[in-house]
Amino acid sequence: MKNIAYALVGIVFGITMTKSEAISWYRIIEMFRFESFHMYGIIGVAVGLSALLLFILKRNKFTTLEGGLIEHESMQLRPKRHLLAGSIFGLGWALLGACPGPIYVLIGNGFLIMGVVLIGAVLGTYLYGIWMDKLPH
Repeated sequence: MKNIAYALVGIVFGITMTKSEAISWYRIIEMFRFESFHMYGIIGVAVGLSALLLFILKRNKFTTLEGGLIEHESMQLRPKRHLLAGSIFGLGWALLGACPGPIYVLIGNGFLIMGVVLIGAVLGTYLYGIWMDKLPH
């Protein structure tokens, strides 16, 4: 049952990303060149809707599929760390035309070359896990 719920959420996510053109390399380039509001609108709606849903989930004490209470811990603001990490993330997004979520959607849409990007993302995450304690945070 739990895996079916995850699959349904993934299907809805993939359809939403595809139909909104959020996986389009051209839309992403438009965003980074400040030529269109399209991607900023999608991101703004996603942030606003997520905040509203998190508020509703916490207020009504909904539980996870495993039965645990949904909790959220605020992250301490560290501008230097967040600006550096955001810049690296944005650079990778601009160069590849995809952030982590759309990689799966693009593979699902038949762009199998994105499998190379997925392998690189997984390898980068693995290496970060190995060197995490040695990096400045």
